Amino acid sequence: MSLENKVVLITGGGSGIGADAARGFRAAGAKIVLNGRREDALSEVAGKLDPSGEHVACVAGDIGRKETASRIVETAVERFGGVDVLLNNAGIFSTKPFLEHTGEYLDGYFNLLRGYFFVSQAAIPEMRTRKGAAIINIGSMWSLQAIAATPCAAAATAKGGVHSLTRSLAIEFASDRIRVNAIAPAVVETPLFDPLLTPEELESFNAFHPLGFNGQPGDATEAILFLADDARSRWITGVVLPLDGGVTAGR
Repeated sequence: MSLENKVVLITGGGSGIGADAARGFRAAGAKIVLNGRREDALSEVAGKLDPSGEHVACVAGDIGRKETASRIVETAVERFGGVDVLLNNAGIFSTKPFLEHTGEYLDGYFNLLRGYFFVSQAAIPEMRTRKGAAIINIGSMWSLQAIAATPCAAAATAKGGVHSLTRSLAIEFASDRIRVNAIAPAVVETPLFDPLLTPEELESFNAFHPLGFNGQPGDATEAILFLADDARSRWITGVVLPLDGGVTAGR
């Protein structure tokens, strides 16, 4: 793998896919800047990854605020000398009938989309100084295929925007050798679903996936590492990869 000594920024790095991806990147020898809203969660993940604090830094804050995005990149440059990989992973998810959506509810999802936009804007000038770089965005299977049992128009709309952002940036920055891709997960068993589903309800979603089981954070990590690694995916950009156990393949 070509990830050793690469500088990786991860939003939503305090739990779930973000924390597991940080584990995978660190195991590959990367240096990491973790972002999330909760400083205690980030510190716990960072301590497990690198007790010395030499290879992992934390920047707490809301990525929907442009100053937070700038601080993440500034920290990467000051601590580790630049930016090679950005994982836009921060996320929220809940199901809600469309007619019950409020402005405040919608704003939560659009704030995340704004965060993906702002962190990418802050990172790309630094990425342009490298010989190659990668952005991986976390999209959603629900933006590719609506499911009657799980109405989530706000989440699907915002993540659909992430998919469009992925393709737009892939074309705009292809000449800079900045590859931009996304993964679109279905049900991956992370704390994101804890407020929504009991363990029994979560288990019932195994049958929702044609392969017969829910995803695990490690499944997402493997896809993320592949897309981040120029030695393995240097000719792939502008792709939204369904990571869904076969859901979007058909019925």
